[in-house]
Amino acid sequence: MYDQAYTALIEDLEKRGLLSNTLVASLSEFGRTPRVNPAGGRDHWPQCWTVYFAGGGVQGGRVVGKSDAQGHIRRAACHTSEIVATIYIVWALTLRPSCRGPQSRLFPIIDRGYRRDRGTFLINIAMFKTTGF
Repeated sequence: MYDQAYTALIEDLEKRGLLSNTLVASLSEFGRTPRVNPAGGRDHWPQCWTVYFAGGGVQGGRVVGKSDAQGHIRRAACHTSEIVATIYIVWALTLRPSCRGPQSRLFPIIDRGYRRDRGTFLINIAMFKTTGF
C-alpha cells in the first residue's frame, strides 16, 4: 500500500508541475528487521534504514549506500546530519550547526567535522558551497 501511495503522490505532483517546487521526504527513526518476527511483523532496526527524497531540486535516480541481506550497512552510509542539511538547503533555510532545547541547552543539528567524499550526494555539494563548511 505504501509503495502505491508514494508513487501516486510523486506522479501527481509531476503531472501538476509541482514536483520541482515540492520536496517529498520519506523517512523514519528506524528501519525494520530483515526478517519477519513470529507475530508476522518486523521490529525496529536502528542499524540501517531508508530515506527517500523526490522533487524540490534533488536530483532523482540516485542510490546512496547499500545494505546486506542481514540488514547491515555495507557501503556509503549517510549520516543523519546530511539528511537534515538536505532538507534545510532545499527549503532555503539557514543551516545552523545547533539549536536550543527547552532549557537553552545547545543540541547539535549537524556535525561540522563530519565529512566524507562520495561525490554524488547532494549534501556534500550543498553543505560546502552554501554554508562554507
